[in-house]
Amino acid sequence: MNTRGDQGAGGGRGGSRTRGPRKPARDHARNAAFDVVRAVDERDAYANLLLPRLLRERGIKGRDAALATELAYGTLRGLGTYDAIIEMCSDRAPDPDVRDALRLGAHQLLRMRVPPHAAVGTTVDLVRLRIGQGAAKFVNAVLRKIGSRTIEEWVPIVAPDPAHDPVGHLAVAYGHPRWIVSAFRDALGGDAEMTDLLEADNARPLVTLVARPGRSSVAELEDAGALPARYSPYAAYLREGDPGQIEAVAETRAAVQDEASQLVALALTRVPIKGDGDELWLDMCAGPGGKAGLLDAIATHGDLEGLSGEARRRGAGATGLEPAFEAFPGGARLLAADVQYHRARLVWQTTRDAPVITADGTEPAWRQGVFDRVMLDAPCTGLGALRRRPEARWRRDPSGIAELGKLQRRLLATALDAVRPGGVVAYVTCSPHLAETRVVVGDVIGRRDDVEQLDARDYLPEVEGLGDGPHAQFWPHRHGTDAMFLTLLRKRS
Repeated sequence: MNTRGDQGAGGGRGGSRTRGPRKPARDHARNAAFDVVRAVDERDAYANLLLPRLLRERGIKGRDAALATELAYGTLRGLGTYDAIIEMCSDRAPDPDVRDALRLGAHQLLRMRVPPHAAVGTTVDLVRLRIGQGAAKFVNAVLRKIGSRTIEEWVPIVAPDPAHDPVGHLAVAYGHPRWIVSAFRDALGGDAEMTDLLEADNARPLVTLVARPGRSSVAELEDAGALPARYSPYAAYLREGDPGQIEAVAETRAAVQDEASQLVALALTRVPIKGDGDELWLDMCAGPGGKAGLLDAIATHGDLEGLSGEARRRGAGATGLEPAFEAFPGGARLLAADVQYHRARLVWQTTRDAPVITADGTEPAWRQGVFDRVMLDAPCTGLGALRRRPEARWRRDPSGIAELGKLQRRLLATALDAVRPGGVVAYVTCSPHLAETRVVVGDVIGRRDDVEQLDARDYLPEVEGLGDGPHAQFWPHRHGTDAMFLTLLRKRS
């Protein structure tokens, strides 16, 4: 399909840049969304950091803030799909700023409840105001082509045939790079859940809060408008509003933290360890501090709540150790570290009682064999959090996985060296990619004779659907969480 006639020469910036007879009013929500998409395109900005700042600086609130958020995040998630449709509807490649405006218009036409005339008209007005009259004519023509079909009608036209190229079809239909679709498919073990997973990855997630034990409570978060969460005894869901306006969050007694992130930290504290007196814990890649904040609170208060008697009995039977899930005797102390100073500083602002140091986990600044529990939230691609970072799927490069894998192996080896005999290491990634999860763990423990792998599912009895074990894999479509991976390893005596 081609859009000809009134485009103007030059494919979007064409000759005339004069204003039309009517100067369009500035649409603050759409302008903010456009600025976010442009910043991501031009300078690799992070949408989840930039958009809240723009909304705050420009005083955009309520429905307009919700519109700007859906426009920016939804457009960034669907870039692959929208670009394929835009290419089909244009006879030339638009300039980058015009292309970003077309993406915003396509999202409104195809995946929002915006009337077609409003989607086209507001986008054309934005382009006329921000770019020029010639570009506005081009955008008007292309968007009218796009609006002639629904997204369900467009996908069979622009996506590969699913019978011959199922991965390519899913990639275009659900706006994910092909290599990520392939990686998810491998981790799930087939196609059966792929549509559900990709749809969940494109859905806007609820904001999940953590009430740090001894400092806040779920009841306090409920009083502020949150709802109790599904799994974590410390979690609550915030359906709308700015979490920073909640008193407990503003005072760092509570925070924003995905429920799976809470649960993998909690699982580490639930593993029975023999010993007397205080335990010593290490979070060796602690920045920006979510897990460290929760571990610090649990260590300080010895608070392992939220497990039923049945859950305790199940854990005890699975491990053969009594009493299972019993709070560590005498409390614990946490040491948090991160290789980057600015991330370590964020950890320091998050924790209250834990010392925080800047240190490279591959060249540890601590003695070996002294820690009872070690949390290793290893640097990874972050493919498990694509719902929250919509542009990350287009920014990630599969060529970097090999280098990440080397780092992950070195960090896991030093984590195992840091833990004492009988102690436990939690290896965690916010990615389900097999090359960052099972393969790394298998390679490291395959070279050692002093490690046994525990079944991580036994320490998360409230959660079903974590896989066949002994690893635990969370999924957005199963659990409503990020796709967090957990392995628990015990150092043999």
